[in-house]
Amino acid sequence: MKVFTSIALNALMELIRQPIYLVLMISSSVFMLFLASLYYFGAGEDTSMVLGSVLATLFLTGLFTAVLGASLSIGEEVETGTALAVLSKPVGRTCFVLAKFTGLAGALTLQCYTGCLAALLASRMAFDVYGAPDYPALTLLGLGLALACLIGLSINFFMMRPFAGPAVLATVICLTIAFVIVNYVDKDWHPQPFGAGIDWRMTSAVALLTLALWSLAGIAIACSTRLSLIPTLVVCLALFLLGLVSDHFFGTRAEAGVLWARFLYALIPNWQLFWMADAMATGKTIPPSYLFQALQYITGTLVVSLGLAARLFEHRELR
Repeated sequence: MKVFTSIALNALMELIRQPIYLVLMISSSVFMLFLASLYYFGAGEDTSMVLGSVLATLFLTGLFTAVLGASLSIGEEVETGTALAVLSKPVGRTCFVLAKFTGLAGALTLQCYTGCLAALLASRMAFDVYGAPDYPALTLLGLGLALACLIGLSINFFMMRPFAGPAVLATVICLTIAFVIVNYVDKDWHPQPFGAGIDWRMTSAVALLTLALWSLAGIAIACSTRLSLIPTLVVCLALFLLGLVSDHFFGTRAEAGVLWARFLYALIPNWQLFWMADAMATGKTIPPSYLFQALQYITGTLVVSLGLAARLFEHRELR
């Protein structure tokens, strides 16, 4: 267990030290706030458009993080010989794969946490044609991100440590503090009860997307045991797109009893089950029981994908 924990923590720290991870974390949060500050003229559907765009941004950036993280954790370590050095010690290959996935899932969860803060604020900031941008939220979140980057630069300059890792941790802390402060002021800088105007259903929606990203991470880990970055990205994108249209192309035929459709419908994860923007647009809530069922569904997909990853990596020749 100690070896598993050490490999998982090392994988997590290596991922958050990557500059691309910091770029994806900050840029996705900034883009969500930007989407919530535009005039849409959406005929009363402005808020729904913002929430859908915000969730899509979080999902896509998480997809790229999953693929890049899997390639760095498995593919690059195999190519550089790091994996062989680790496995030369009393570490099983299955333990190695599962620990790498755990580290990647932790990095995705951390990214989704900051994305959740931005998504919650975006639900408050969204306005119709008669509204105006939420300047307190933009100002305080901008100051929080600027302070996080300044902390990272200071640690890099004075302590001679890499910039990305401390900047990621500082971003998480500063965004959390800024989120709390913003929730105590309204759009006119007046005091308000905490959380007024926030659509807290976004928390459940982001939690579902986090589960979906864990599933994508498992698929990316399986692909990375044999493929390089670009082929892994292509496979994951293909499964992502197929999963989005799974109900239309496979679900109806599976209900009609078509054998190949039933097989593909069971094999390809159905991402629509984790997409709650449409349900939120109609005023529905996401019950805890649905989250539990989604967790069971993802557990099943992870058993298949990680089992395949362990099997492929077991017969991978290392050098």
